[in-house]
Amino acid sequence: MTKLNTVTFLGKSGTEYGFDVYSWGTGFKKDYGAVYFITERCNNYNGGYSHNKIYVGQTNDISSRFDDHHKQNCFDKHSANCVCIYSEQDEDKRIEIEGDLIDNYSPPCNG
Repeated sequence: MTKLNTVTFLGKSGTEYGFDVYSWGTGFKKDYGAVYFITERCNNYNGGYSHNKIYVGQTNDISSRFDDHHKQNCFDKHSANCVCIYSEQDEDKRIEIEGDLIDNYSPPCNG
């Protein structure tokens, strides 16, 4: 599990959430609760990276969440290549953060 970088996503509330960025297909430890953002990580004009936001979700076990994900076809359509993870064990907080991010970005696969 090699972290590529970190990225900050902003909720509609104005809250900033720091996510760890991993390549698509990374294995995660079992029973690890998190909010996750599926993105397409792209090179940008200044030599860094930007993220096209595809889908945001939450789970109590990130290790198995991407096994046959119900939105996989949409992820493929939008060239998903990264999973961004925000660690949060409390389900109510995860649901709140997920909604805050969806409300701000309206990712195409959340529709």
